[in-house]
Amino acid sequence: MAAIAVITGDIINSRADTAATWISRLKPLFHQFGKSPMDWEIYRGDEFQLRLPQQAALKTAIQIKALVKQEEALDVRLGIGLGEESFKSTRIGESNGTAYQRSGKSFESLKQHSCNLRMDSGRDVYDRGLNLMLELALDFMDGWSPVSAEVMALVLAWPEASQDALARELHIRQSAVSQRLKRARKDLVAKLLEYYQYTYKPPAL
Repeated sequence: MAAIAVITGDIINSRADTAATWISRLKPLFHQFGKSPMDWEIYRGDEFQLRLPQQAALKTAIQIKALVKQEEALDVRLGIGLGEESFKSTRIGESNGTAYQRSGKSFESLKQHSCNLRMDSGRDVYDRGLNLMLELALDFMDGWSPVSAEVMALVLAWPEASQDALARELHIRQSAVSQRLKRARKDLVAKLLEYYQYTYKPPAL
């Protein structure tokens, strides 16, 4: 059985006139992890599921949020499950294992916990700490403006880029990039991802 992560999500305040935009942003990211509908699928207009390596789970979830929040008034709810894949179908919705079950469980618990992102790895002592950190981080990530989301999506996709390179890509001044990164709390996002990589290490071969 393979150790994987599964992200289950839906779009908050989804509207038909913006669907083409956010879908076109998410598809290139999803394609990095495989093909639809075996490894990812967008269904019922504003819901989706993605299968990916465990070490990429949290970064990808934050990337999804940054891509979606580039549309004014939109946001995303995400449940991450870490675990095993006991059965892989030709459609992700028919695959099974603890990763899928935990992803659905964490997604369903979002309303109960009044937040938009949670993780379930089956290790309560770790999940309690990380989910508290996620709640604290969501206090500013939920408030990302479209321009903050845009620069964060670019940084997450292109982590080695200098601020000058980001400025050229965004057609703005380097000083504006610096201001946007500060408002987006990029340094705190980086620390959160570092903690995840330290805590949730992939299984030893």
